[in-house]
Amino acid sequence: MKSGTLYIVATPIGNLEDMTLRAVRILREVDIIAAEDTRHTRKLLTHFGISKPLTSYFDHNKTLKGVLILEKLKDGNSVALVSDAGTPCISDPGYQLVRDAVAAGVTVVPIPGACAAVAALSVSGLPTDSFAFEGFLPNKGGKRREKLALLKDEKRLLIFYESPTRLMATLTDIGAIFGDRDVVVAREITKVYEELLRGRVPAILDALQGRQLKGEIVLLVAPSAEILTVSDDSVTELLQLYLFSEGLTVKDAVRKVVQETGVPKGRVYDQALQLKGDK
Repeated sequence: MKSGTLYIVATPIGNLEDMTLRAVRILREVDIIAAEDTRHTRKLLTHFGISKPLTSYFDHNKTLKGVLILEKLKDGNSVALVSDAGTPCISDPGYQLVRDAVAAGVTVVPIPGACAAVAALSVSGLPTDSFAFEGFLPNKGGKRREKLALLKDEKRLLIFYESPTRLMATLTDIGAIFGDRDVVVAREITKVYEELLRGRVPAILDALQGRQLKGEIVLLVAPSAEILTVSDDSVTELLQLYLFSEGLTVKDAVRKVVQETGVPKGRVYDQALQLKGDK
């Protein structure tokens, strides 16, 4: 008997319109869907009118479930692996199942789609020719700083996932260990409250001070030799937008430009006053 096919299916990271037509078709055609959280995935399937048997596959049962799923594949069943959001196996369980399926001669097919790390990278404005995805840093401060110390001289752009509750501590550690480095904080990508903050670590820390953050966060850190420069013309364009097109006060316009660019507040304020004086 010919074995089935294992499909690695990417799902939306927030906006359901990011579900690909191919992903919908594959989920409708497979015999079984293996999901990180069956309750979460059932909502997704219901939205697209898909009714298929679901089985759980997550960190704490991946060994046992991996064996059972592999048996199904060997028996000729087709299986789709999905995570709660984004591309399976990227900071999510799944590579073990892929490894074992390949070893057993099972065909494994990627069904590409959303990935938070790549989405954030594409709009970061940081160099994208070479990067390293590091996933989540350790929870404990000491271990996190040890890990960051190992990455301090990395010449590639670094991509991390981080929780809202640890973001400030992580940024503080990055500032202490990496120095004055450009970073991008991408929060709630593709969702209603999507937000991107670009700038040096101190400026980002200042912009986030006192805020109650929610949602998934991707944190990008420029390579050790890279420090972005923002031209006066770029600052002027943003100030013109906020001061004259949107009608913000000087204080609010300056705050927004500092948050978005990381340019020192004094420099932005001087340009804002000059623009207002020219009008």
